Amino acid sequence: MDLPEQLLVGLVLLLGVLGVLVPGVPGTWLVWAGLLWWCLHERTGLAWVLLVGSTALLLVIQVVKWLLPPRHLRGTGVTRRMVVYAGCGALLGFFLLPVLGAVPGFVGGIYLCERLRLGSRGEAAASTRVVMRAVGTSVLVELFACLLVAGAWLGAVLWG
Repeated sequence: MDLPEQLLVGLVLLLGVLGVLVPGVPGTWLVWAGLLWWCLHERTGLAWVLLVGSTALLLVIQVVKWLLPPRHLRGTGVTRRMVVYAGCGALLGFFLLPVLGAVPGFVGGIYLCERLRLGSRGEAAASTRVVMRAVGTSVLVELFACLLVAGAWLGAVLWG
């Protein structure tokens, strides 16, 4: 696969990862579709193993999301700004501390947004807990899985 096509696949994966943060956008399926597109062009053993593993992971994540309590956005104070902070924190954490850093980055982004909005540490921590209980866990699980798939794809492209 030549560079422009790989960049397009990377863009689809990035849009999928960002789509996880937007309610109603099928971010997980965009990530999977981008990986499928890459795999159909690559046709290597590594590509097929990555596709099968990612498919299994993303299907398990859909079941886990279904088992988690439903999202209750009303009354929690979740804003677009908070979603941007949480997403940027997760992306930054993912690259600073590969893979595992996405979780503290996500929570840290929510906390930073609330700290800037509320001013006090205690109020920001309490608000972060409320948000994480309401929506954060299911979004975090899906975002982490999509980041893991996108990171594995990036590793496969750079390695092979």
